[in-house]
Amino acid sequence: MGGDIGLFGPDSVTWQLHADPVMWVAGVRALYLQALHPRAVRGVVQNSDFRKDPWGRLMRTADFVGVTTYGTRAEAEQAGARVRRIHAVIKAVDPDTEQSYRIDEPELLRWIHCAEVGSYLSVARQAGFPLTDELADLYLDEQRRSAELVGLPADEVPGSLVEMDRYFTGIRPEMAMSDEARSVFDFLRRPPVPFVLVLGREVLWRQVAELAYAALPRWAKDLYGHRGLPSAVAGPGLKGLRRVVGAATPVIRAVYPSPHIKGAMERLGPGVEPSAARLPEVVVVAQTTVGEPANK
Repeated sequence: MGGDIGLFGPDSVTWQLHADPVMWVAGVRALYLQALHPRAVRGVVQNSDFRKDPWGRLMRTADFVGVTTYGTRAEAEQAGARVRRIHAVIKAVDPDTEQSYRIDEPELLRWIHCAEVGSYLSVARQAGFPLTDELADLYLDEQRRSAELVGLPADEVPGSLVEMDRYFTGIRPEMAMSDEARSVFDFLRRPPVPFVLVLGREVLWRQVAELAYAALPRWAKDLYGHRGLPSAVAGPGLKGLRRVVGAATPVIRAVYPSPHIKGAMERLGPGVEPSAARLPEVVVVAQTTVGEPANK
């Protein structure tokens, strides 16, 4: 490979995971989770076209993940700089105190990051993506580079499962149901679509939204106050969805290729096509670091 491998490269966990079809469900779960932070969701609802152009916002988020995962390092850094510029001039207002605050506060950026990558990991593992604890730790460590793109120091972001669990435990008391969270919840369950697509929304999208909700932690569903599908259904449902969509993935990529993955393959060669079979091998031995050879 003589080209620019980008922020992560084809030998990373990120490269393989972010191309998996269940990432769309994981993205929806992340939105459910992110909306439970009152200050964070307020910043989104007050300063975006979420209600007028919800699909556009979802696609822009997916595009950012695609560029930062499969683009060149320069493209990833440009995408991060663009996000930082936008965040730097945007504020939200607390309706209770009428005080304004910046939406790029480290606490808020950290929550958005953790809810996102935590959801990617949780949904992927529930769906049967072959991630050991060691690979999950490696993925979270890799994602510190994404956090840096939006302005967070790498050492202030959880880089392992233990650190991520500790983070969610600590921040849970700050989570709450709000009017803004309710609007996100309602949108995710019944997003506005043209009349001709209403049936598709009810038949297809509703299944994605229900599975994403079922994959949430119990405390999050308790805050929403909506029972939804039993949590025990999430794993089998996600596994079934991944098998069905995974079988069709070669055809989908041939007919509707991801521009980001296509660009990476053109730059680096067809051998870098993302696949769970290309996950890195990680060896863990007592008193050695993850990935360190056992005989060192």
